[in-house]
Amino acid sequence: MGEILHLIYKRKREKYITVGFYSGGVTQMESFLERFFPEVLRRMRSARRDAYCKYDNQLLTAFTSSMYIAGMLASLVASGVTRRVGRRAVMLVGGTMFLAGSVINAGAGNIAMVIVGRILLGFGVGFTAQAAPLYLAETSPTRWRGAFTTAYHFFLVAGTLAANVANYFTNRIPGWGWRVSLGLAAVPATVIVTGALFVSDTPSSLMLRGEPDRARASLQRIRGADADVEAELKDIARAVEEARRNEEGAFKRLRGEGYRHYLVMMVAIPAFFDLTGMVVISVFSPVLFRTVGFSSQKAILGAVIISLVSLSGVVLSTFVVDRCGRRFLFLAGGTTMLIFQVAVSWIMADHLGKHGAATMPRSYAVGVVVLMCLYTFSFSLSWGPLKWVVPSEIYPVDIRSAGQAVTLSVALTLSFTQTQVFVSMLCAMKYAIFLFYSGWVLAMTVFIAALLPETKGVPLEAMRSVWAGHWFWRRFVALDAKQEVQLNRMQLESCRHYTTAKAVKSRIITGIMVCINMHVVSMECCSSLP
Repeated sequence: MGEILHLIYKRKREKYITVGFYSGGVTQMESFLERFFPEVLRRMRSARRDAYCKYDNQLLTAFTSSMYIAGMLASLVASGVTRRVGRRAVMLVGGTMFLAGSVINAGAGNIAMVIVGRILLGFGVGFTAQAAPLYLAETSPTRWRGAFTTAYHFFLVAGTLAANVANYFTNRIPGWGWRVSLGLAAVPATVIVTGALFVSDTPSSLMLRGEPDRARASLQRIRGADADVEAELKDIARAVEEARRNEEGAFKRLRGEGYRHYLVMMVAIPAFFDLTGMVVISVFSPVLFRTVGFSSQKAILGAVIISLVSLSGVVLSTFVVDRCGRRFLFLAGGTTMLIFQVAVSWIMADHLGKHGAATMPRSYAVGVVVLMCLYTFSFSLSWGPLKWVVPSEIYPVDIRSAGQAVTLSVALTLSFTQTQVFVSMLCAMKYAIFLFYSGWVLAMTVFIAALLPETKGVPLEAMRSVWAGHWFWRRFVALDAKQEVQLNRMQLESCRHYTTAKAVKSRIITGIMVCINMHVVSMECCSSLP
């Protein structure tokens, strides 16, 4: 199935739009390769000397990677557009562009048309991915914000699964099956265009554009007719007023010392996300399975299995992200991903391409699939959804659109680079490609452990207080009187929570650890210890 699945998730009276996209299965369909990349097909049928280099063709990878560079450019433009016209309008524009791209791809008669269609798809992804996570974060209840924002990644993975299933069946159609695969993207693209017409914009966006009455009505609709929204609306209004006092430009403010921690995170999180290797593994999983010896149909079936595993990981993440917290999932996921990547590298080093064989023994090929499934599950439980959850919630409203634009542009730029060079890297580095990515997984796990504070259950308008309580970032954060009160309350509540443990010894140890982690030196926290 084409490249994208847009679905609508409903809660009470409000509809949340999320996006998913996928592109890899069609690049190993023989009908597609025969039409546009016959030299790759000839290499597949004749090469026996190097199993890693069958798909090493820069024009073929340009087909895949062109979408990402277009998405990067679109995300930067979408930042200002999102601030001026709102999240809903940007999602509508993105869906329309994606619809146009899918139609052009389905009717392509030459490689130029295929790449132009991909570029339009990229523009659609850039606009929609800029607005959708912000929409979810700004309309979700604080208590369940992680779960609702994770829905974005859930539907992204659902789109990947639908695409793989469609590819599995269309691959059996000789000659023109690839047209059906690419053209089916028009169906979900139509869904998101239609759905965007029936949702209201977010209260923060409406307030920022000077429409307080519509902001109140939107918030009331989201929270329910009987909910008291005045306190939350006042917090939103205060945050927006603070943003309006800084009209010199969000991108200019990001260079200031008070925003340094945001700038680091908006670059580091998407960079580490892409350098896990999951993006290229998702895109090229059928190619990887062909490399280790599966047939075309079985390679796509393997990608379907991985998508199902990924979906199950995201579902579990939805239930635990607001209970266990963001940091725990980041660290647990990073540790297990590291183990599985090293194991895949070890198997491929010992059993692929040995003694002139183009494939590896079947039992080891199945082992690679199992390890890839475990790796994918770990990723989908942690870094997959959290890459959207954390950036969408940590930025203050005055830089929220700009921050999301930088995050998305960094991610798409790295996705473009990796999809363009991955097959060449696989050919040159062979099994060591997985060791390369495991090194980055180790680095990002250490980074999260040292520099990312926990944001679970913190209102968006109070997020600055979290950074003020961090051992490193507090030197860059200035708080007003209300935010100081919020910080003190958060610290005391954390200490009080741990000092209610049943065991006195456990209570003392955990209480002291909380004081150390929160860097609380006040007598209030210390006096709460038994």
